[in-house]
Amino acid sequence: MARYTGPKRRLERREGMDLELKSSRSGNRRREGRDAPPGQHGQRRTRRPSEFGLQLREKQKVRRYYGILEKQFRRYYTEATRRGGVTGDNLFQLLETRLDNVVYRMGFAQTRAQARQLVTHCHFDVNGKKVNIPSYAVRPGDVISVRERSRKRTYFDGFADVLAAHNAPEWMSVDSTQLSGKILNLPTREQIEVPLFNDALIVEHYSR
Repeated sequence: MARYTGPKRRLERREGMDLELKSSRSGNRRREGRDAPPGQHGQRRTRRPSEFGLQLREKQKVRRYYGILEKQFRRYYTEATRRGGVTGDNLFQLLETRLDNVVYRMGFAQTRAQARQLVTHCHFDVNGKKVNIPSYAVRPGDVISVRERSRKRTYFDGFADVLAAHNAPEWMSVDSTQLSGKILNLPTREQIEVPLFNDALIVEHYSR
């Protein structure tokens, strides 16, 4: 499976924002120089970006925030346009209901990259069946739980306390004692906790 393996800090500096690529528990999420572009000349004055440049950067921010490569992101956009309603809202709903993102939102992982690894290593069941596809789309009523054999692993030791202290989004519920969570409903845009992305620029970018 193709994925970005370069330095995460470089991506955050390029986009000038916290993309949640580093664990908040590590204490490294905040750092001076995040707003400066990467490279030794990152502090130099840059030209005003073009309309296309603004659209491209907004698309890249969202794509990197969720850890998705271009080809797959374009497929999500195509599906979002096919559905009725607001394309931007549909796009974020599709991204949020990926299994790796749900595992991250429920508090089982510190980053989406870690959640993706946990899923691919077969540590989770969906409705009692093993699912190891990070892009698997969850639906209302789905129950995501740590597999029985995985609960014996060191990583999940004492995880009930971690989940109990975690504030999950309101469109899902988490049972810390059972190491599981349930999708209550598809998230609305108001329920999706993401930075202030301008999805209109993304729509304009792909509509060119």
